Amino acid sequence: MDYISTRPALPSQADFPAGAEPALVHIVDDDPAVRAALARLLRSRGYETMDHPSAQDFLDTHDPDSHGCILLDVSMPGLDGPGLQRRLQEDGELLPVIFLTGSADVPLCAEAMRNGAVDFLTKPVDEEELVRAITTALQHDAVRRMARRHQDATESRLHSLTPREREVLDHVMNGRLNKQIASDLGTAEKTVKVHRARAMEKMHVRSVAELVRMVERARFSLPWLG
Repeated sequence: MDYISTRPALPSQADFPAGAEPALVHIVDDDPAVRAALARLLRSRGYETMDHPSAQDFLDTHDPDSHGCILLDVSMPGLDGPGLQRRLQEDGELLPVIFLTGSADVPLCAEAMRNGAVDFLTKPVDEEELVRAITTALQHDAVRRMARRHQDATESRLHSLTPREREVLDHVMNGRLNKQIASDLGTAEKTVKVHRARAMEKMHVRSVAELVRMVERARFSLPWLG
């Protein structure tokens, strides 16, 4: 039985920028023949793969710091594909998911896409559609991980500020001038200037506009910035 239909001129792992993290494509399917066929195709394109005969096996072996995506069968014994997707979301795991199914289920497809699935493909899966979906998923993952690195760096810089520097920064973010901040805090304007300069240096920014853009990205995870 064919699990993949073929077409030429497809993207591959080589199409990603030099030095990019190796992509690990997780194949989660209870049918060993499907897993083998998918693994052969993807390895021929330069992707690293890992087979999982069940959703639970994936959960037991997955490294959340790894870069990649999941090819996820919809119907499996025990925890099924949609169930695994929900579990990952509950755990805060945002690894991109591509669903594979033996039948076109429109409501299930719609739900999966609403929950963030990259694509919903039917078996036998078209080779071109599959590899393009994987390319898209890995690009999404790369962008997300880059944003996460920037987020972590910003949070680290913000947490390096002293309480007074944080307070001054909060006023700067609200558009207050040095003289106004000094009045609000009951201190000298030159003191505010010192705290402001140190905060800007610690944040590695040269302008208030740059500072605002950086802090806005981190605001949701830092309650003290309100």
